[in-house]
Amino acid sequence: MPGETTLVRGRHVILGVDGRGEAEVIGDGALLIKDGTILEVGNHRDLAERHQPARILGSDDHVVCPGFVNAHHHVGLTPLQLGSPDLPLELWIVRRLASRFVDPYLDTLYSAFELLESGVTTVQHLHGRTPRPVSRIVDTASDVIRAYEDIGMRVSYSYGLRDQNRIIYEDDETFVGRLPADLAGPARALLAEQTLDVSESLAVFDELHRKYLDHDRVTIQLAPVNLHWCSDTAIQRTVETARRHGVPMHMHLLETPLQKEYARRRTGGSAVSHLHRLGALGPDMTLGHGVWATEPDIELIADTGTCLCHNCSSNLRLRSGVAPINAYRRRGVRVALGIDEAGINDDRDMLQEMRLVLRMHRVPGLREEEVPSAAEVLGMATEGGGATTGFGRRIGRLSPGCAADLILFNWRRVTRPFLSDDVPVADALVQRARPSDIHAVLVAGEVVLQDGRFLRVDREAMLAELAARMRAAPTEVEQRNRHLGLALLEEARRFYDGYLAGERREPLYRLNSGT
Repeated sequence: MPGETTLVRGRHVILGVDGRGEAEVIGDGALLIKDGTILEVGNHRDLAERHQPARILGSDDHVVCPGFVNAHHHVGLTPLQLGSPDLPLELWIVRRLASRFVDPYLDTLYSAFELLESGVTTVQHLHGRTPRPVSRIVDTASDVIRAYEDIGMRVSYSYGLRDQNRIIYEDDETFVGRLPADLAGPARALLAEQTLDVSESLAVFDELHRKYLDHDRVTIQLAPVNLHWCSDTAIQRTVETARRHGVPMHMHLLETPLQKEYARRRTGGSAVSHLHRLGALGPDMTLGHGVWATEPDIELIADTGTCLCHNCSSNLRLRSGVAPINAYRRRGVRVALGIDEAGINDDRDMLQEMRLVLRMHRVPGLREEEVPSAAEVLGMATEGGGATTGFGRRIGRLSPGCAADLILFNWRRVTRPFLSDDVPVADALVQRARPSDIHAVLVAGEVVLQDGRFLRVDREAMLAELAARMRAAPTEVEQRNRHLGLALLEEARRFYDGYLAGERREPLYRLNSGT
């Protein structure tokens, strides 16, 4: 009830991760919560005696930690479920044009179920490719946001802004002009549906920003999608709009070596340096992926306080490479974690993603500080992610004044049949915990998941409705898009096969040094 206090207690309460990468833990601890906000942290007996809370959650058999933040997310039904296999990114993007339309509300709920049951309380939803006009895009965005509101999660929502090169890394009309007539017509029709000018894209942001300004669990931010998809004018106008409204930005960058080469041809140098010249870098900008950043790029990212979102599973699945996370860490760059379209198991399990990140960057050597610790990875999945969203410092930590977004793990399940007392609690959670070990998830002090049961939405009914809708016959537009996406694959392959001809100063795909 509003105005009543709740005490959440545990054998261990992880408040957050400090600047040295060590977990801050209170033994036999508790949080005092009122109206969705943490009022006080401390010893559970002391807080219970002094405040006489209306209810107590947790016990000596539980561990409490901040809710996770998936800082880079796109869709519900995965590309694989919709028929797109894992291809190199540039070909995969074209193949995805053939995908069926999925109801945005049900699609979002599908992934939200998986996110929430693995402890994700906040998601950075990066949305795109809804057919015009602006009113339809706003309606679709509202359906996406409504799904998160209904299930009880927080969402930091962006509609991706792009104004060029919508199919491959080349001007749209130049590419379409080379196509045979039977493909050129459908391609132009698709582009006409997807083409918004910069003012129209910013109008989407303006309308959504006004609409959700007073929604506690919703923020609206901006996402210039990538350098090749955005003109300099689009980037500059996006940055101006973001800073006028005080909202953060999220931008894919340097995901593949082809994107690195595109930036060289367009700017004469580095994508990161070009963004800096445009005034786009800073603590309010998060760069998604950053796989092919050089040491000077990373220094510039660090010096400007720009954030990085590491999408480990996606980089592996789409043959993009391994991001040099240890180099980012050495320079003090704030790193968040994103599952992107889907994780390594084709689902949205943040606990699995954390383990993958922990293992992927363990380069040979004897010094432990050279590689991420379990606590550091936990920090990436909590406070690091929070910093990239419109919620900022309100989430990702369990401190007075922060939102009461948290997870209660069943400690006996995590540690059974035995765990040495020498193992730090953060190490145990990151390396051993499974979604089935989560007792409850709270958002703004409200229990939204308990013992695997969603308290606000009927999962089975929603999934049955989604399945029924997907059994419907494809529409004419879906049939057109399927034919186009499959046919354009070979056109795209021919373009990219020649893209680096005579330019191969380094292998096209390799693991970056310093990973």
